[in-house]
Amino acid sequence: MEPAALCRVQEDMNTNKFMAAQDGVITREQAMTSGLSPAAISRRLISGEWTALRAGVYLREDRERTPEVDLRSAVYSSGGCAHGSSAAWWHGLLTKPPRQHSVTVPLSRSVTCAGVRVRRRDLDRRDIDNRRSLLVTSLPLSVLEAAVSIEGGTELMDRALQRHTSLPALEAAHRRNLGRTGSAAAARLLKAAGEGGESEAERILHHLLRLHRISGWTAQYRSCGYVIDVAFAAHGLAIEVDGWAWHRDVDRFNADANRQNTLVNAGWHVLRFTWHQLTLTPDMVVAQIAQALSGSR
Repeated sequence: MEPAALCRVQEDMNTNKFMAAQDGVITREQAMTSGLSPAAISRRLISGEWTALRAGVYLREDRERTPEVDLRSAVYSSGGCAHGSSAAWWHGLLTKPPRQHSVTVPLSRSVTCAGVRVRRRDLDRRDIDNRRSLLVTSLPLSVLEAAVSIEGGTELMDRALQRHTSLPALEAAHRRNLGRTGSAAAARLLKAAGEGGESEAERILHHLLRLHRISGWTAQYRSCGYVIDVAFAAHGLAIEVDGWAWHRDVDRFNADANRQNTLVNAGWHVLRFTWHQLTLTPDMVVAQIAQALSGSR
């Protein structure tokens, strides 16, 4: 094989290593590190072997332009890292990518990135991770920022606390990033998560019942050796409220199941609502209570 051909083969092998690990994406800097000259990069673009996604970011022509590719191109071209719901999705905390990606760039950089939310902020190195060859905010910071920016964010935080992180880790990330957009809301969520949310959930339920003028209920009603959170005794309706799931260990989960079975066997119609349902979908909660009351008459 001619030297020029051998050189081309070696260049392709080097660039393919990058692209294989990056959803078919490569940066100009990576391409030149692989041995390609500016002229060689131009030839690949002219021939259609590569497509330019953004300035200095390219995609192999045989690879689909997926949400993963779009996020890589935004991060690589801006020199920043993904944050918020984009980072939460990259960490696997969300099943679907956001409609618009979010990227954080250092204060020293002034960049624009069409179709992408760009935030200028210097992050602590502890709040940046490299996941699958992409810089993203750390999992704790991603949880905090996504929880206050997306619908159902509190449930995302609850799931993350069950499986992926800890309350001290979230609190530490929060302290390192005070003053960011959503910081006050995140502080409230951390407080609710730390307390477990059960007492607050009961207070919210009481408020909803009064707001909608639903009467005939008693808080902390005793029956079958248990204390029912809210009982409509005349209707045989028991309402139980749960706090954040991460507070409920196996023993607590089994105890709650036994409690509910005992009440049902004693003739109670039991409804359960979580802190998340009471705070995020209060109208649904009220509608289900009203339906249960009307059906018992």
